[in-house]
Amino acid sequence: MVQAYNFLASWQLFPEKGTYEHGERPKSGIYKIEPVADKKELIIHHNWVTLENKAFMASYRINADGDLNDFDNHELADKVQAIFPDGISFEIHFYKKGEVSLHVVHEILPNGYMKITQQGAKEDGTAYTNSEIYHKQLSVLPYSASVSGAVIKATEEGVIKHKALTAMEEQTNMQLDQIRKQIELLALQAHEIQKRKELSLTIYSAKLSFKPNIGQTYYLYEKNDESFILSLVSPKEWGKNGPFKKFVAAVQLLADHTWKEL
Repeated sequence: MVQAYNFLASWQLFPEKGTYEHGERPKSGIYKIEPVADKKELIIHHNWVTLENKAFMASYRINADGDLNDFDNHELADKVQAIFPDGISFEIHFYKKGEVSLHVVHEILPNGYMKITQQGAKEDGTAYTNSEIYHKQLSVLPYSASVSGAVIKATEEGVIKHKALTAMEEQTNMQLDQIRKQIELLALQAHEIQKRKELSLTIYSAKLSFKPNIGQTYYLYEKNDESFILSLVSPKEWGKNGPFKKFVAAVQLLADHTWKEL
């Protein structure tokens, strides 16, 4: 089960990144892999919604011991085998009447996405290959995921759940987006305050020969000895041959006694 660790998550489909030779193309999907406590078993749930808004769902268990085991859904397969070559890939072989009816390969890509490749045969016996790309979800939303797999039927309950969950996701995403914008604004304000603080520390360490007034513009210079001095005289007034090493910034004293750069 250690090698299955990277796959234990809820994964959301990138519908535009998939290639489909068989089945209806989905517009959204979720593929969830979770362990069974104290057993070498995995539960795989996959739900998806087609472009025609048909909702489908499937769920099955596999034994992660690498052996050939009985499979409950005999419409799809009689036997199933899950193989974990390493920590970034695993394969499921579904057998029917001694032949592989469906071969599913899961791969963790270098960018952290999961690729699922499904190889099987159509009703007329011709082979097909479907591939899908998923990204890991931060939260689990049990709706919508793959185009082939267990034999399933659209259900009214699935459609109702999908509509409700879609509305819920839109509302929560809107709220999260508002919070994200607030956080970005607070981060920007914090950055500006930090800049004012650093500038203020520099100015209060500088030589002052007068009492600054709030709202007045002053000019900060660096001297040859790398100390600073605040002046009422602008660089333009000093001319090219000013008495200081370099001009730093035009600054203004604010009501909270911090300084901002103009």
